[in-house]
Amino acid sequence: MSGHSKWANIKVKKAKTDAAKGKIFTKIGKEMSIAIREGGPNPQNNAKLRELIAKAKANNVPNDNIERCIKKFSGEDNTVYEEIAYEGYGPAGIAVIVETTTDNRNRTAGNVRSYFSKYGGNMGQNGCVSYLFSERGTILIENEDGDIEEDALMEAALEAGATDFEADEDCFTVYTEPDDVFAVRDALVAAGYTVASAETAKIPSTFVTLSDEGDIKNMSSLLDKLDDDDDVQNVYHKWENVQ
Repeated sequence: MSGHSKWANIKVKKAKTDAAKGKIFTKIGKEMSIAIREGGPNPQNNAKLRELIAKAKANNVPNDNIERCIKKFSGEDNTVYEEIAYEGYGPAGIAVIVETTTDNRNRTAGNVRSYFSKYGGNMGQNGCVSYLFSERGTILIENEDGDIEEDALMEAALEAGATDFEADEDCFTVYTEPDDVFAVRDALVAAGYTVASAETAKIPSTFVTLSDEGDIKNMSSLLDKLDDDDDVQNVYHKWENVQ
């Protein structure tokens, strides 16, 4: 359909890598801090916090850890985080957007800028590449065992309000309007499907293939370095050939 299934595979691989590194909850915790500051510590009255708790549970974070985090950011911790996005170009001009959550914007900006520079790219001004991406709700459903019937899932997704649907190897991607992602997610869960992730994301309009081995190595290293930075929440890019 929409031709973005490669993004789905990239996202699934990255989520598994983050989980393996034990980094998922560090990043979710920072998001919880902002959600609590803006909407309070009660998930019943704070939709953003409620979704972050669901995200943590989906990544097998123990309930005790979630409760400690909420308590910590409800008064015991005075750290103030802010969300900042950076845009730039990787090797061969590959467009990259880096979303961060930080308590020190000078540190984070300096680090992100140095990663771009070290690996053959450069950080640009806000807006320099964001027009190449569109924001969409994305719901990922893994199908490693191959036991999900594609037509049935697609019908359920579209009936729930999805705008698009893709199947690619071992996962399905359901696309929605940004504000509808969690409603569609809930409908699919109610229909018996296990959702790996549900979030809004920036989807590139097209992907770019790199052929030069040096560019491929640098782009891979740039993404690894960004993913290893605790301040970095999400990285979106137009590179197709991610190993």
